[in-house]
Amino acid sequence: MPPRIKANRRKKNTKLNQLPFQEIQNPFKPMELISADQIEFIHKTSLKVLSEIGIRVDSLVALKLLKEAGAEVNRTTNHVKFEPALVEEMLKGIPSEFTIHARNPQKTLKVGGNSMIFATVCGPSFVSDLDRGRRAGSLQDMRNFVKLSSSLNIFHHEGGSGCEPLDLPAETRHLDMMLAQTTLSDKGWQPCWMNTAERARDCIEMAKISLQLTDEELRLTPGILGGVNTNSPLLFDDGQAEAVIEFAKAGQPVHITPFTLAGAMSPATIGGSLVQQNAEALAGIVLGQAASRYSPVFYGHFTSNVDMKTGSPAFGTPEYAQSVIISGQLARYYDLPIRSSNTTAANSVDAQATYESSMSINACVQGHINVMMHAGGWLEGGLTCSFEKLILDAELLQMQAAFLSPVDFSEEAIGYEAIAEVGSGGHFFGTQHTLDRYQNAFYEPILSDWRNFESWTEDGAKSATQRANLIWKKLLNEYEKPPIDPAIEEELEAYVTKRKEQILT
Repeated sequence: MPPRIKANRRKKNTKLNQLPFQEIQNPFKPMELISADQIEFIHKTSLKVLSEIGIRVDSLVALKLLKEAGAEVNRTTNHVKFEPALVEEMLKGIPSEFTIHARNPQKTLKVGGNSMIFATVCGPSFVSDLDRGRRAGSLQDMRNFVKLSSSLNIFHHEGGSGCEPLDLPAETRHLDMMLAQTTLSDKGWQPCWMNTAERARDCIEMAKISLQLTDEELRLTPGILGGVNTNSPLLFDDGQAEAVIEFAKAGQPVHITPFTLAGAMSPATIGGSLVQQNAEALAGIVLGQAASRYSPVFYGHFTSNVDMKTGSPAFGTPEYAQSVIISGQLARYYDLPIRSSNTTAANSVDAQATYESSMSINACVQGHINVMMHAGGWLEGGLTCSFEKLILDAELLQMQAAFLSPVDFSEEAIGYEAIAEVGSGGHFFGTQHTLDRYQNAFYEPILSDWRNFESWTEDGAKSATQRANLIWKKLLNEYEKPPIDPAIEEELEAYVTKRKEQILT
C-alpha cells in the first residue's frame, strides 16, 4: 500500500469564503406531496370553516371593512363569516409576484415565481453565544445581529433584527430595532413586532425616509416586507388586523401566517391543522383586499406540531416538512407567493439543531417557498437567536444555493483533452484543466473544515460550533457600515426621537 500523502493538503484559509449576494432561483419542479383533489378538498373545507364557523376579529376598523366587502359580521360577538363566493372573488387579481426595493438598489429582490429569499431570524427575546451563554436580548446584541446579517451575503433580507432589546422600554423598542435595520444594513427589511396599527405606520414612515419616497412612490415601489401572525385558533386581535390594513393601504406586501401548532392551537393532525391554517390565511388575505384591492397580501405557513408528552412546540419535524410542502401546493393553487421558516426546537447549536434545520430548509426548497423567514439564527423554538447558529445556517443555505446552481456541461468544462492527457491510472492534479479551475472549481465552505484529522487536531480540534464562534466575531470585527446619506440617517434618527417623545409622554 502506498504511503499516505500528507503534502498538498488544504491549508487553513483565514479568509471567509462567501458566495456573492445574488438572487436564487429554484430550477426544480416543486414537490407535490398530495393530489390536486386533496388540495381542492382542503380549499373547500377551509371555505366551510369560514362560512359556517367563522373567525373572530377584535377590531372595529376591520369589522367595518369586512362588512362593506360583503362578509357577515356579528357585532355582539365580533365573529365574521365569509361566503365562499366572497373569498373566491377576493382571491382574484392579487399579485403573484412583487419586488422589495432595498436602500442599495443592487439588493432589490423579486418575490414569487421560482425565486427564494433567505431572511434572518425575527422575534426572540433571548440571545446566546458560547462566550456569554443564554441571556435577555439587549440593544448591543440586536445591533450586532443586524451587522452580521448585513455582512453575510447569503441572507438577502434583514428579517427582523435578531433579538428583541429587552433593556429598552417595550413601548418604543421597535423604533430602535427599525433604526438599526435601516442604517446598519442596506438590504430589504421586515419589522419585528408589527402587531399594532401604530407600529405598522412607524415602519411605513421609516421606509419612506430610508428610500426617500412619497406615499404614492412607496406604494408603487414597495420597500418593506410585513408579516402578521393570526392568534390561532380562528382569531385576529385588533393589533394584528389593523397592521394588515395599514400595510395593505400603503401597498406594502404582508404575509398572513397562522400560528397553528397541531395538538395545541389546531387539531392534532397535520391535515386538520392545514385546513385551519388555510382558513385563517384566507381570512387575512380577504381583510387585506378589503382594505386595498389588489394589494400584495400573500400566503404564510407556520404549521408544526407539539410534543404530546410535554406540550412543548416541536420544530424541524417530519410533520413540519410535510406541512411546508403541502402549503406550497396551496399557495400555487391560489397563485400567491408563500413564506415559511427554517426551524428547530434544539436548545443548543448541536447535531439536533443541524438536522432539524436541514429538514426545514430541504422542505422549503422542495416546496418552492419564496421567502424563508428565520433562515439564520433561530434556536430554541424561536425563543433565542444564536450567533453561532447564524453561521451554521449560513453554511446550510450557501450549500443549498450551490446545489441549486446549474451544472456546467460545456465542452470546456467536460475537459475531454484532459481525460485523454491523463489516460489510465494517472491523476488530474497537474493538468492545465485543473490548474485553470482549482481556485473556484467547487463550493468553498465558510464553516466546514475539510482538513485531515492530523491537521485538524494540530489546530485545536475545534468543533463546528467553536469555529462558528470565531467566524461571527471575525465578521463583527471586520464589519463596515454600508454607505448611507448622512442627511437620511439624521432624518431617521430625528423621527425615532420624535416618536419616542410622543409615545412616552
